[in-house]
Amino acid sequence: MDRYRFIEGLTSDVMFEAYGKDLKELFQNAAEALCSVICKIKKVKPKKEEEFIIKGDTLENLMINWLQGLIAIVDTEEMFFSEFIIEEIDETHVKAKLKGEPIRPELGETVVKAVTNYEYKLEKTKEGYKVKVSLDI
Repeated sequence: MDRYRFIEGLTSDVMFEAYGKDLKELFQNAAEALCSVICKIKKVKPKKEEEFIIKGDTLENLMINWLQGLIAIVDTEEMFFSEFIIEEIDETHVKAKLKGEPIRPELGETVVKAVTNYEYKLEKTKEGYKVKVSLDI
């Protein structure tokens, strides 16, 4: 099964679908998809670790907060991330360790401004979970 895929045909946005057999895998794969837009994720070494806790009212809200939080931590910590270890997760909170390294221009890809609500959808499927996310770039 794919972990995530990009959906073509948008100009000012990037859209992807992420998949997971459980919430842990879904959130890891969505983070990986997001960070593969922001940086050359395969070249980012897991040199430094950040503790990351996000809350939400609902699962849908939690996913948006998770991705929005990742965008913010890239900016505030000036780090690119390539590994996402989900330590705890339920419908209203995620606790994770993010691993990466300080931003270097040669690792950069696209600046992502925000997660948008455009066609946003998180659903339970036969295989687990699926989320469709649009990013404002």
